Amino acid sequence: MRDKQFKNLDEQIEIFKYKGLTINDEQFAKNILLRENYFFLNGYRHLFMKSVNNKKYIEGATFEELYSLFLFDRQFRNIIFKNLLIIENNIKSIISYQLSKKYGYKENDYLKAKNFDSSPEKIRQINDLIKKMKRQIRVNGSQHSATSHYLSNYGYIPLWVLVKVLSFGIVSEMFSILRLEDRLAIASIYGIDQETLINYLPILANYRNLCAHEDILFENKTQRSIDDTKYHEILNIEKIDGEYVYGKNDLFALIIIIRQLLTETEVKNLVLEIEHVLQNLEYNLKSITIDKVLDRMGFPPNWKDIASIEIR
Repeated sequence: MRDKQFKNLDEQIEIFKYKGLTINDEQFAKNILLRENYFFLNGYRHLFMKSVNNKKYIEGATFEELYSLFLFDRQFRNIIFKNLLIIENNIKSIISYQLSKKYGYKENDYLKAKNFDSSPEKIRQINDLIKKMKRQIRVNGSQHSATSHYLSNYGYIPLWVLVKVLSFGIVSEMFSILRLEDRLAIASIYGIDQETLINYLPILANYRNLCAHEDILFENKTQRSIDDTKYHEILNIEKIDGEYVYGKNDLFALIIIIRQLLTETEVKNLVLEIEHVLQNLEYNLKSITIDKVLDRMGFPPNWKDIASIEIR
C-alpha cells in the first residue's frame, strides 16, 4: 500500500485541474485550500463527478462551485445544529422534570435501578447506565459551574442540573429504559408514541455529534430508517416498490423528526433559514442544478410545505 504523500498548494491545484475542475482564480483557490483543507473540500466533489466510476469532473464544474457547496453545508449544518440543541435541551428538561417529580431530586433517589424498566433483559443496561451517570457526576461534577455549585453548597446534584453535563447519547439511552409509564408521559408531551421517540432520539444524538464535529451533513444517510408518517403521506412523497423515496434515512427524515419535536414557530423559522441558504447555493451553481443537491439531501420538491402541515 502506497503512503499518501504531502502535497503543497500548487500540487493540490494541479490535482484538481488534472481531474477536470476549472479554476478561474488560482490565488483565491490557494487561499481557500490553505484555510479550509484540501481533504475537506474534496469531500464535496461527488455531485460534480461524471459518474461513480469516472472520477473526472463534469464539463464546466468550477472550484468556486465546489467551495459554494462546502459553504452551504457549513451554513446548513449550523442551522440544524442549533435546532438540535433546542431539542436536546427540551428533552433533558422534560425527562428531568418527570423523574424528579416522581422519584426525588437527589442522585441517591433518582439513580435507583428500581426506577427503571423492570424487564430482565434490561437489567444489565440499566446498571451500566447508572454507572455512566455516576461517572459523569464524578468527572464533570466539579468542573461545571452549575453542578459544582450544588455539590459545594448542598452535597448533591439534582437531575435537572445533572442533565447539563450528560451527553445526548446517555439521555437517549436513559429514555429507552425508563419505566413504560414514564416513557408514555414524556412522549405524550410531543404527541407521539413512546416507541417512535425511542427510535428518534439516537438518530438525533448521532446528527448532533456529526454537526458538532463538522462532518459532511447534506448527503448523510442514517443506519436506521424512520417509520412512515403522516408527513410522508400528506406531502405525497414518491414511492418505489412501495417504499418512500425521501424521508426515510436521509436529511428529510431528520426534518420530519424535528417537525414533530419543535414548536410550529421554530419549524417555520427553520424552513425559512434552510430556504435562504439553498437560494444562495442555487445562485452560485452553474454546472449542476439545485435539484441535484436536493435529491442528494433527500428533500422532495415540496419539502417546504412541511412547515404548514397541521396534524391533530
